[in-house]
Amino acid sequence: MKFLDQCKIFIRSGNGGAGSVSFRREKFIPNGGPDGGDGGKGGDVWIEATEGLNTLIDYRYQQHFKAKTGEHGKGRQMHGANADDIVLRVPVGTEVLDEDEDQLIVDLDVVGKRYLLAKGGNGGWGNTRFKGPVNQAPTFALPGQDGEERWFWLRLKLIADAGLLGLPNAGKSTFLAASSAAKPKIADYPFTTLTPNLGVIDLGPEQRFVLADIPGLIEGASEGAGLGTRFLGHVERTKVLIHLVDGTQDDPVKAYKVIRRELAAYAEELAERPELVVINKIDAIDADTRKKLSQKLKRASGQTPYQMSGVTGEGVRELLFAALATIQGTAPKRDEEDDDTPVAAPYSPWDN
Repeated sequence: MKFLDQCKIFIRSGNGGAGSVSFRREKFIPNGGPDGGDGGKGGDVWIEATEGLNTLIDYRYQQHFKAKTGEHGKGRQMHGANADDIVLRVPVGTEVLDEDEDQLIVDLDVVGKRYLLAKGGNGGWGNTRFKGPVNQAPTFALPGQDGEERWFWLRLKLIADAGLLGLPNAGKSTFLAASSAAKPKIADYPFTTLTPNLGVIDLGPEQRFVLADIPGLIEGASEGAGLGTRFLGHVERTKVLIHLVDGTQDDPVKAYKVIRRELAAYAEELAERPELVVINKIDAIDADTRKKLSQKLKRASGQTPYQMSGVTGEGVRELLFAALATIQGTAPKRDEEDDDTPVAAPYSPWDN
């Protein structure tokens, strides 16, 4: 299934059914009087957050949703039936915005949360409603009210506990594959990941969390470069950011600072989110280079970076437990002098 995180839809609620103009005519009952029934209510249009969905792809092939008109009233004071409502089911984490994308209308961040996008028109009154001592035989009824129509934007922001950040080719997808049962596309060239991926990290009973891997960010992402604003939105709901830095590139510290600047430019709150800095691909660098790089990143980030290899699994378990502890609010303070701490044993998501 393809991933789609943004789309535009048109919705229209149903018109109300018209009231009926009718008079009772039965044998042996002269002057039966008016007996026209009311029209039925037009269908509403609702949107609801549904569990088990993770893409808006269904709304790529159908953008128009129109509820039906309520049934018209009939004689013998028979009211028309109300039209059925339309319910648009979307993934948890979907935001509904107005046509100009300026105003957030509702954030469907909880399973089962629903919102009325357009209310159906009320049915018109039949002529029975208008009879009285002055007008005992009204010959008119009301038409049903018109429904509402409007354009909306749907924008999905994934619900995840932890989010992966880094420049393209930093090894995020490899790390996700090494720590979960997810199977993202992995290759030795930048921009391999074109859509966000989710993986469930299972570290034991009651020790699970959801990890989001978003496509690599580039300089200018906060201004939309490389669709950066859409990708950054997927880590807005996370409780901790795992910032992977490729230890084999020419200037890892610069790469770290580029991502930090983009986070601050996009949202100050996101830049202040708890962060775990990680030197990745340590299997390709020697111990001396690893130590020097750790010290440089420590000065730049204010914390001792973790060291990991997504390919061999070294250091993955330590990092995952640190992320879980941060999510649960029990993260221990890292030793400021632990640059020489030996790397933990390789980790596999199938160990548990």
